[in-house]
Amino acid sequence: MVHLQKMISEKSVVIFSKNSCCMSHTIKTLFLDMGVNPTIYELDEINRGKEIEQALAQLGCSPTVPVVSIGGQLVGGANQVMSLHLNRSLVPMLKRAGALWL
Repeated sequence: MVHLQKMISEKSVVIFSKNSCCMSHTIKTLFLDMGVNPTIYELDEINRGKEIEQALAQLGCSPTVPVVSIGGQLVGGANQVMSLHLNRSLVPMLKRAGALWL
């Protein structure tokens, strides 16, 4: 859990993803198309990926991918990110985190 908190707090935007997940691909594409350069952890490719996925589940993330953190705060999964985007809250949040300069 401490390792996960460190991963989340070190970068302005973090995406926990799996290559096999279509929603992970959608969320990564959204951020990249907006000009954000997120740190992406592919849990099906990295060491300790299963351990990180279990820690995300303990934090209440369901499903465990994709999960997005902005400005050191866990935002949630695809539904939460898309809701923020649709109600125009995502861009201001990214600006406050220093991840977007529009």
